[in-house]
Amino acid sequence: MAALLCFFYMYANVIAEVKNLQSKKTYIIHMDKSYMPASFNDHVQWYGSSLKSISESSDMLYAYNNVIHGFSTRLTPEEAESLEKQQGILSVLPERVYELHTTRTPEFLGLGKSDAVPASDSVSEVVVAVLDTGVWPELKSFDDAGLGPIPSTWKGECQIGKNFNSSSCNRKLIGARFFSQGYEAAFGPIDETVESKSPRDDDGHGTHTSTTAAGSAVSGASLFGYATGIARGMATQARVAVYKVCWGGCFGSDIMAAMDKAVEDGVNVISMSIGGGLTDYYKDTVAIAAFTATARGIMVSCSAGNGGPSQGSLSNVAPWITTVGAGTLDRDFPAYVTLGNGKNYSGASLYSGKPLSDSLVPVVYAGNASSSTSGYLCMSGTLSPAKVAGKIVICDRGGNSRVQKGLEVKHAGGLGMILANTDLYGEELVADAHLLPTAAVGQSSGDAIKNYAFSDPKPVATIASGVTHLGVEPSPVVAAFSSRGPNLVTPEVMKPDLIAPGVNILAGWTGAVGPTGLTDDSRRVSFNIISGTSMSCPHVSGLAALLKAAHSDWSPAAIRSALMTTAYTTYKNGKTILDVSLGSHQHHLIMELDM
Repeated sequence: MAALLCFFYMYANVIAEVKNLQSKKTYIIHMDKSYMPASFNDHVQWYGSSLKSISESSDMLYAYNNVIHGFSTRLTPEEAESLEKQQGILSVLPERVYELHTTRTPEFLGLGKSDAVPASDSVSEVVVAVLDTGVWPELKSFDDAGLGPIPSTWKGECQIGKNFNSSSCNRKLIGARFFSQGYEAAFGPIDETVESKSPRDDDGHGTHTSTTAAGSAVSGASLFGYATGIARGMATQARVAVYKVCWGGCFGSDIMAAMDKAVEDGVNVISMSIGGGLTDYYKDTVAIAAFTATARGIMVSCSAGNGGPSQGSLSNVAPWITTVGAGTLDRDFPAYVTLGNGKNYSGASLYSGKPLSDSLVPVVYAGNASSSTSGYLCMSGTLSPAKVAGKIVICDRGGNSRVQKGLEVKHAGGLGMILANTDLYGEELVADAHLLPTAAVGQSSGDAIKNYAFSDPKPVATIASGVTHLGVEPSPVVAAFSSRGPNLVTPEVMKPDLIAPGVNILAGWTGAVGPTGLTDDSRRVSFNIISGTSMSCPHVSGLAALLKAAHSDWSPAAIRSALMTTAYTTYKNGKTILDVSLGSHQHHLIMELDM
């Protein structure tokens, strides 16, 4: 009987411990270093003592030394409340999970004609830190030919890990680190059969943003022959330091640790195409870390978010952060839809496979080829093969990724897809490297095509791809997806600060996945064309590096001021910049380096 009672006692303790672990969440603890008792040799020792006073089972994930004084750890809500009452604790903040906000742009922004571009020897002293999904170091975009020794101010390192060693860095990619403890505390060890536990980029997003900011010039770059030319970052001679913080999600404790280390390493610009929801600045760990970095003379550039055209959809709105929205280039990638009634419509696509024949084939609206209420969106598993096989399918944009819709059509036996914008996206055309013949069309064309499909007893169509088209007017226009103001935290501070190219941007890509990022995509490319404020943010980061090189004594505020006051709000004909989602005149700052 005693043995049985002992067993139940041990079992109860195990259950209690499991429940305790399950209830724990990550918190970031901000401490006032001036309160450290004289009995401690250093502040990390004090942090550990403070933590152990309320939880013997919790360990520090990170100790922060630069952007804040404090640490991160896993606590129950009760433990967090108890810790917050201790002397010297400024705040105990629950960790937030942030999301990624997924070459002609130098010419489009006026770099070729600007007298403000400094000599390359001064640009090479500037270090751009990119916090993202890592880097694919073998790309020619990280070629260090012509670069001198690494700046003496650099204190960082090339952290080794799976598929990444010290030789992965060079005089261009001078630093690479990874931060995963926050992610692993929440989800357990990283599955290294899926994701490299190292600075290696198995996603593509981080490689795209870092090469946009400061990639070396690469001749003959393209995606399947689209956008052929010289691909180059904004600051081709600047050095790049990569901090991998995203592993499916980007955890606040990992981001803060990376920002903390970036400050210590000696970077000049921090570029983050990452964002989350809005909160007061003193509760926003990115805003807190960015404030300290800015106070130390480091420019922090962040994406505004892809929540447009909804009002108040911004993230990264702190006044000391340079918040970047997205606009279009004067370049597009046309695709053409021909209907059985003789009408032709123009759209966009980056499809490069076997084309459809010139003969017309049946066309069907996805909403009429599915038993699901969301079938019109071509969500996974919603289309009926019996109603789709051998046909072109009209899918509405929204709900899931654009390329995923095409894959759903292909799986159901469809021959092609017409991706129709709804009123949410207006006439915005975003090109993707689809896996079947596709034309993405604006709202007016989409409505006309759907009306034909509904009214004709035997609707037919075909899709043809075009070539890269330059000189598109008007340009730029504000992208429909680009997040809008007002700034709901501080309404008197207008955000975003400016917009930069963020639609159909060509830049470097990972060798781990295809251009769509889908597991079914077996294609591999060195360059990819994608869209988002994630793409516009590094344009500004690279230009900030050029200005920092030209004016080493300028503060981050002075650099942002120079960019904003030399931006423009009208076209050359004097008309105000357009918002593609509204089709009406809207006031925005468009960046061009012409000071």
